Amino acid sequence: MIVLPRLYPILDAGCFSDVVEMIAAAAELVAGGVTLLQYRYKSGNARVMLEQARELRALSRARAPAPHFRLIMNDRSDLALAAEFDGVHVGQDDLSPEAVRRIIGPERWLGVSTHNPEQLAEADKTSADYLAIGPIFATSSKANPDPVVGLEGVRRARQLTRKPLVAIGGIMRANAASVIEAGADSVAVISDLIREPRKSAEEFFRILR
Repeated sequence: MIVLPRLYPILDAGCFSDVVEMIAAAAELVAGGVTLLQYRYKSGNARVMLEQARELRALSRARAPAPHFRLIMNDRSDLALAAEFDGVHVGQDDLSPEAVRRIIGPERWLGVSTHNPEQLAEADKTSADYLAIGPIFATSSKANPDPVVGLEGVRRARQLTRKPLVAIGGIMRANAASVIEAGADSVAVISDLIREPRKSAEEFFRILR
């Protein structure tokens, strides 16, 4: 079974003015101790996504110890292969976990987003390496978010799977510890890492010890 870091940063390209700013934020996160990054660009075309993904891969090779750092592609298993990422994360409306597994093979990590106990129980039966549950709290990172599941949703999810569990949605430094206490192995964070990425990451790690 894989081991997830306590902090699971999501680098959403839509949160940055350009790729230079995004890459700079990624470098700061790595400097702050981050060992895993998910790259997400919901509105980008494949060519732009691949270019940005390759820049992130180059950054990780230059700045991070290769055996201990992983890049995860959101949604696109084809781009994950092309950019030599270490895994793919898919949602309920993307390719099925088993279809993705056939594309990426057995070595790359596969994560699946779920939003209720039924979805999580189904995902637990697949070859996914880890599962995500959320949104835990209200979030502004999606235009039409699923209903908030709260800390009770994390506790319920923990009872339903032995796989590593990532909590996502509205998680910030102020509430991150409570999410881990509820049973999550890792917290996915977007907005609370954008300002002063290195300092923010370091504070998360202190909170999540």
